[in-house]
Amino acid sequence: MGLGQKEKELIRSRILLKLRGLEEDIYHLKEITKPVAPENSIGRISRMDAINNKSVNEATLRNSIERESKLKVALSELGSDNYGLCRKCGNLIEMGRLLIIPEGKLCMQCLKR
Repeated sequence: MGLGQKEKELIRSRILLKLRGLEEDIYHLKEITKPVAPENSIGRISRMDAINNKSVNEATLRNSIERESKLKVALSELGSDNYGLCRKCGNLIEMGRLLIIPEGKLCMQCLKR
């Protein structure tokens, strides 16, 4: 037996909240990962720091975009009877796990294996 309607609504609200936060993060990350113009006079060390920070922020941006995509898929699958069932064993995924990671596809037991 799958999740009840109340549980799905709670998960839906969590997904929407997470998506709003990710949209803001992605917008901010896109702004700070824009190229630093070479004509901008910053010192050599500052430029190296800017390049390093840019690469870290670009990785965070990629991860955020990937998570956003997975959350959108989870949102679309929420109406399905299979949402919340482990893809490996077929058991119900723990509600706490789904609230934290609504895009999760495996229960904790299968995840540990």
